[in-house]
Amino acid sequence: MLALAWPMILTNLGQTAMTATDVMMMGRLGPEALAAGTLGANLYFAPMMFGLGLILAVSPMIAFELGRKRHSVRDVRRTVRQGLWIALCVAVPVWVLLWHTEAILVAMGQDAALAAEAGRYVRVMQWAILPFYCFIVLRSFISALERPGWALVIVFAAVGFNVLCNWALMFGNLGFPALGIVGAGAATTLSSLLMFGGLALAVSLDRRFRRYRLFGRFWRSDWPRFRQLLRLGLPIAGIITFEVSIFNAAALIMGLIDAVSLAAHAIAIQIASISFMVPMGVSQAATVRVGRAYGAGDRDGVTRAGWTAFVMGVAFMACMAALMLFAPYLLIRAFINLSDPANAPVIGLAVTFLALAAMFQIVDGAQAVAGGMLRGLQDTTVPMVYAAIGYWGVGLTLGVWLAFPGGLDGVGIWIGLSSGLAVVAVLLLARWLRRDRLMAPAPVPTVAVSP
Repeated sequence: MLALAWPMILTNLGQTAMTATDVMMMGRLGPEALAAGTLGANLYFAPMMFGLGLILAVSPMIAFELGRKRHSVRDVRRTVRQGLWIALCVAVPVWVLLWHTEAILVAMGQDAALAAEAGRYVRVMQWAILPFYCFIVLRSFISALERPGWALVIVFAAVGFNVLCNWALMFGNLGFPALGIVGAGAATTLSSLLMFGGLALAVSLDRRFRRYRLFGRFWRSDWPRFRQLLRLGLPIAGIITFEVSIFNAAALIMGLIDAVSLAAHAIAIQIASISFMVPMGVSQAATVRVGRAYGAGDRDGVTRAGWTAFVMGVAFMACMAALMLFAPYLLIRAFINLSDPANAPVIGLAVTFLALAAMFQIVDGAQAVAGGMLRGLQDTTVPMVYAAIGYWGVGLTLGVWLAFPGGLDGVGIWIGLSSGLAVVAVLLLARWLRRDRLMAPAPVPTVAVSP
């Protein structure tokens, strides 16, 4: 599990490092730029993550196929191909939605100036979506083959490229105009193109992957497989959307409180997001290992893979909770200048938010890994219902009530987030304990006959 998980963890950290770099550099532009960038990024991530959920169905399907038939080539190739089709199909409506970012934020009651700047930022960044989706499909393919190393190399190359682009485009270096946060959006798009192009080249040239001929006759359809990906992916998309949207809603509510709360929230949530990449990577490894054991009909293998991943993810998050509690300034220093008196209100509130974030680290890791364990069993519909109950029914409702009628402002929002995550973690773990009932033979896609 660790051999498979650590490259996935580092890949996730690399992808998050690009976002963290953007936030750090926006912070150097000032609180207003950071607030506008946070608004734009939060609106961008909700629809983008919905599409990502659809595509994540590729990983458990390939893992099951390889567990059922170790040297499967045709089924794997067709699953990857239909995953790329879904990536293209979902990117178009997401582009249309994000083009109207400014109008959406204004309709939500956000400050008009911040909404305008956020809109300009997102209109450039939105073109990153399709190459990012295609990168995720290819990453799912090599991860299911338990060879995730190429994705790690390419992502870390993209991190350095993103830093260079941000430095040049945001601040007007190397002869480029100073574009502010719009430059950060351009850097994200260029980095996503690099990630997809690099991984596409790797799977085409590496002898371990090229026998699958992933891009050959790309136009050939496999509608039964396409529909099965959608059946599995739509609930995953729902789970991710419920989770991401509650954090997006939290950021939007922070914007309604004041700019200081929004900036402090941006720093604290970015630190928590970096921490989350480790259990997320363990969750992805769990999906592969559980899925392959499930495809092979190995019930003991399913149990070992699931519990191993769970212990790894929760143990790491317990360590991160201690770091957030006892060394908050060490973490905050990366995002904002601690010696500038003008930043004192943001820093003080960020410390408070980090203390609250430490409270939910363990349950956040538990729900992330448990979700990956269940995905390996291709169990996604009931977990989606659990996500709706926990994130929106409990988390958001409680957070809004504590923030406004309760008078706790941003602290109330963070208490609500913690409560929602805890509810989802308990429900998912209870379902995993009943996994024997879920392990009926998974459906095998009908083989389409190509003309």
